Amino acid sequence: MIKVIDLKIENQEILFGTDILKPRFSWKLKSETAGTCQIAYQVQVFEASFTMKKLIWDSNKIQSTESIHIEYGGPSLESRASYCYKVRVWCSNGEETPWSSEQYWEMGLLHKDEWVARWIEPEQEDVTEEPELTLEDMFIKKNKGEYSPPEKKLHSPKIVRKLFTVDHKPIEKARLYITAHGLYQAKVNGKKITDAEFTPDFTSYTNYLQYQTYDVLPHLVVGENVLGVTLSDGWYAGRISIPGGSAQFGNRLGLLAQLEITFTDGTKQMIGTDHSFQSADSHYVYSDIFIGEKQDKNLDKIGWDCPGYECFTHEWSRVKVAEYNLDNLRAQYGEYVKPMETLSPIRIWKDESNAFIIDFGQIIAGRVRVHLQCSKGEEIKIEHSEVLNEKGEFFSNIVGRNKEQTDYYVASGENGEVFEPTFTFHGFRYVRLSGYHSELLLDDITAIVLFSDMKQTGHFQTSDTKINQLWQNIQWSQKGNMLSIPTDCPQRERAGWTGDLQVFAPTAAFNMDVQSFLTRWLWNLQREQTNEGEILNYSPAPKDIWNDLKFTGSISSAGWGDAIIIVPWVLYQRYGNHRILEECYPAMEKWLSFIEKSAAKGKENNENDYDRYLWDTKFHFGDWMIPSFMLGENPQGPIASALKTKDCIATAFYAYSSSLLSKIANVLGKKERSHYYDLLHHKVKKAFEYAYVKDTGMLTADYQGVYTLALAFDLLTEDKKTKAVHRLVELIKLNDYRIDTGFLSVPFILDVLCENRYKDIAYKLLFQTNCPSWLYEVDHGATTIWESWEAIKPDGTVGAFSFNHYAFGCVGDWLVRYIGGLSPMEPGYKKFKVEANITDQLTHAETKYDSVYGEIKIKWQMVDTNEMFLQVHVPPSTSAIISLKDVCEDNITNLQTQLINRGYTNSKFIKEENRVEFLVGSGQFDITYKMKKLSKEACLKS
Repeated sequence: MIKVIDLKIENQEILFGTDILKPRFSWKLKSETAGTCQIAYQVQVFEASFTMKKLIWDSNKIQSTESIHIEYGGPSLESRASYCYKVRVWCSNGEETPWSSEQYWEMGLLHKDEWVARWIEPEQEDVTEEPELTLEDMFIKKNKGEYSPPEKKLHSPKIVRKLFTVDHKPIEKARLYITAHGLYQAKVNGKKITDAEFTPDFTSYTNYLQYQTYDVLPHLVVGENVLGVTLSDGWYAGRISIPGGSAQFGNRLGLLAQLEITFTDGTKQMIGTDHSFQSADSHYVYSDIFIGEKQDKNLDKIGWDCPGYECFTHEWSRVKVAEYNLDNLRAQYGEYVKPMETLSPIRIWKDESNAFIIDFGQIIAGRVRVHLQCSKGEEIKIEHSEVLNEKGEFFSNIVGRNKEQTDYYVASGENGEVFEPTFTFHGFRYVRLSGYHSELLLDDITAIVLFSDMKQTGHFQTSDTKINQLWQNIQWSQKGNMLSIPTDCPQRERAGWTGDLQVFAPTAAFNMDVQSFLTRWLWNLQREQTNEGEILNYSPAPKDIWNDLKFTGSISSAGWGDAIIIVPWVLYQRYGNHRILEECYPAMEKWLSFIEKSAAKGKENNENDYDRYLWDTKFHFGDWMIPSFMLGENPQGPIASALKTKDCIATAFYAYSSSLLSKIANVLGKKERSHYYDLLHHKVKKAFEYAYVKDTGMLTADYQGVYTLALAFDLLTEDKKTKAVHRLVELIKLNDYRIDTGFLSVPFILDVLCENRYKDIAYKLLFQTNCPSWLYEVDHGATTIWESWEAIKPDGTVGAFSFNHYAFGCVGDWLVRYIGGLSPMEPGYKKFKVEANITDQLTHAETKYDSVYGEIKIKWQMVDTNEMFLQVHVPPSTSAIISLKDVCEDNITNLQTQLINRGYTNSKFIKEENRVEFLVGSGQFDITYKMKKLSKEACLKS
């Protein structure tokens, strides 16, 4: 029996309080029958109130194999309304499924005039502005900024309360619509209404501020109730910029909240933020999302968020109504940040100062929860770090203004006190806890792992323990850097760097379902695009980003700004997400228009027409952080690598992005624009070869990464391509088979080598254990991906770097495609290729991926010295090309005959690769065959 399962709307199982006017439906099929394929579907949508259910849209039977992103086509959806939907499908075997179970969703407030609530601000001092500190100050003048104790410049988070009465009559529903300037934690009658953290999430607040919708009915009682909200600086007003600047989006905390209670008799009660709310200081002495948090339990106003609390006049004051435009409000989209895992310590010991050192065994982004037995007034200090130094001592590896990562707790002396920060998080593996005079046991302290609640979709494992550890490192770096936005690191910068994300996006999309998460981030990127078309280097962008102009003269860069084209393309390829291409297309065109104008600037009178297609007119990061520029006794540094490679790298990405935009325009049916960008691509390609390729085939920037990108982006004629490949291989050999590619070229080097018949060298780079290499980090105890290949030097010296940067983990995509054998051929893996590439260093590999159509499984194993076993699971409504490489030549005919007998009449033989490939539909396929040179027979089982 075939069943419709796993219904989703806007890629969410639960969509609550949305403002998406044309939501999209997706589903999967469950079937034990091979060859199952949907040929038609029907979707029905109902308006679902407390008393009735009314059909408002019936798609009727639609002939289609599509089961993802089916757009709602009924009448306009209404604010606050609840809806449900169900699906049934018809399959190629003639079977009609039963209707699926019904799934519900609810709309939020769709019009700003529906907000009766007003913005309110507690009585407070403006956030203290930090003195200006630019990147030039930090990196050229080596000025790290003056240190100022947190208590001298940070203010107490505020608490806000409202007492209200609920009538004694049946309630149909109760909804709280809420957002803040800053972070908020809301409670009704002292109970948390959600397990979401760091709401309202990190967005470009001036342009795009999310509100959340909660069902608070379970928390209400007849009679007196209290809505209590705590407000903290968070990303809005805290010290979040790279130089540690404050008040990046505003300098005052604020709250907008609207509680609507609908009774079964149709009447409503509204409680909106207004001048009647009261505010006070909290037991939080201060809280900063970077610096850390200090709580003094003795200052706690016990019961303040519950009925029956007596407000002392001198402690509480009326809030002030503030005037802010509501045009930037949008409903929550995508996953919330939540506590996702907990880790127990693997070891606790004391250092020379009698402080406790706690090792959790894994670098994470999160915080600790500690059970304490303290005297009243005892102050506990908790510091966080990712590594110990070479002597095994606690070491603060993150330096810079306002990067303390330190929490404090002043105890009340009550039995069984528990401290856990609320409005801050840290990047750490190790904790130093000082000022505590009792014993600290392993069970007393726990690490709370925080990241956005995305489903894990990918699994990859091999016979090699080091490769498996590398894979785990990649996954943990993704967890640590996907907290509300995709960040470069979870401790020092925590910025949404576009370049980091665009190189890692394919790997990210395998590991987790990132489409909603990255869609929201792309909305920020679009809203912050300049009038000239520049895409900022990181987003959401604090105001301090404009000080970058004093350092590099630019706030955009090739390879970074191109994320506006590359990331939506990845989401389309991996998830079949057509809408994200539509939404981002205007920004893509605007970005490429900026590139065209920027590249041609000042070249109007140049005799050579190629010059205007060379993007050599501004600063770019180039192939950032090339290892040979970063390592050794006297490294030149990343700016030097940028200056050496920026012009050719920028021009290469100019060509690449114009080619991608041509493809995107074609997908969107914009044929003329597709043709325009294709012509532009070829003009830039010719200009690249004219300017940066010598007659010898060598490039003017003679570095591994430049050759890699020139080859990956197909910028060379055939004769120059052959020479470039040989030079790339020569450079690798001269570097003792070690990688020397920077940020932008790392994702491509192994592919380039394999595509040009140097897979042996690709594997040498992968399995290399000398620095720089992925396995060098593994051998030196890495549990995440490092910012610098040599963060721990061969002599054991530990550097002041981030030990949790996912960018170089982009190799994960290659591991899945090349070793795991899984590559998408059509959007959403509607059709995919299975082609395992075997190496002597591995005896088996297993890959699982939960695609939008269902789970794909690929497992291969060398049964003996030359016998290969391959198992493939293809989900319903998809197909796969199974490609068997290096099959014994003597048995090709025999293998093809067996395939024909099994019904695979479309098999073909590619002689130069001794490869047999054939197309299959859904089902499981077990294949055993003998490998080339070692084989005398082949057989097939299915």
